[in-house]
Amino acid sequence: MFSRAQLLGAVWGYTHDGYEHTVTTHINRLRAKLEADPMRPQLILTVRGAGYKMREVPS
Repeated sequence: MFSRAQLLGAVWGYTHDGYEHTVTTHINRLRAKLEADPMRPQLILTVRGAGYKMREVPS
């Protein structure tokens, strides 16, 4: 699980809290490309109040 702040720092190098909507926008774009139904994501999950996580795929 990654918080928005962690994603900003790791991917873009930002440390300012004002850019958190950038993460939301990119997550939504990824969901549009990867998810069968972006409104009901199964791969990129939101953890309310904490951030995002990828669903574990059974091996």
